[in-house]
Amino acid sequence: MDRADVCVLLPTYDEAETIGEVIDGYRREGFTDILVIDGESTDGTRSIAAERGARVVIQSGSGKGQAVREAMEHVDAEYVLMADGDGTYLPSEADAMLAPLEEGYEHVIGDRFADMDPNAMTRLNRLGNRAINAAFAYIHGQNLRDILSGYRAFTRRSFSKFTLSANGFGIETEMAVECVKRNVKTTVVPVTYQPRPDGSNTNLHPLRDGGIIFLELYRRAKTHNPLFYFGSVGLLSTMTGGALAIYVGVEWVTQRISHEVIAVVAAAAILFGVQLLMFGVLSDMIFTLHREQLQKIDDVRDRATDSSGPAGSDELKRKQRP
Repeated sequence: MDRADVCVLLPTYDEAETIGEVIDGYRREGFTDILVIDGESTDGTRSIAAERGARVVIQSGSGKGQAVREAMEHVDAEYVLMADGDGTYLPSEADAMLAPLEEGYEHVIGDRFADMDPNAMTRLNRLGNRAINAAFAYIHGQNLRDILSGYRAFTRRSFSKFTLSANGFGIETEMAVECVKRNVKTTVVPVTYQPRPDGSNTNLHPLRDGGIIFLELYRRAKTHNPLFYFGSVGLLSTMTGGALAIYVGVEWVTQRISHEVIAVVAAAAILFGVQLLMFGVLSDMIFTLHREQLQKIDDVRDRATDSSGPAGSDELKRKQRP
């Protein structure tokens, strides 16, 4: 792949300890278009990046998600290689990340768990990552192994298909969900994941950001797996109502004690849960039909694009002749 066709995108916030070496690493690999999108760092990150020859853009908002969305407005290259500015990813693995794009893939995720330094991630973070990946695979039916990885390669065209709204670290989760939802051809590449160098502090808050990511996964299920989204709440409500109903029944049979209020709550919970389950089934049917229609539209568009080439144009001209 021609290096001129690739933009290396580095979202940063207070990465003065590492950003210089990261940029130098990608320049040694032959990349000249390096874009640093900075969240108003106060430690000199921007000046170091500019001195090392990178384009520097100050993001207008805050958070990694907002930075990535805004940075894409400054990208003209056909391909994007996105990494973190903290030195945890190896620039020498850039070719491995970009190679699938030449084979027809549109989005590549670097699997950090394939070769992770034992000190690169705490046990809590490992557990959280495993749980989030398992939840993603269950909800969206596709195992991408490391959806929270910050090492990504993708085409600018595929990114334009995404509908992204996350401002923080939920951006990786959103991108993974959009890949599945939009049928973006995605693959996973094993990469090395190193610990942050001494003096470099992480901007990740495991409990807070982990909770946000779980909520984002569940929220996104509404438009990709409505049966799970509505069915999970419906099932929980139905089971809760059933348990209360059993309690009321046992109390009445064994001790002749009536719990009218609890009985009403149990009935309401069961009715609410059953209605949600029915709504989830209907939503899933509508979503399936909608997805089939979108697939047909995409097929028609692809055929139209193919026919717009030289051979297709000649064929159209022959058909238009009297």
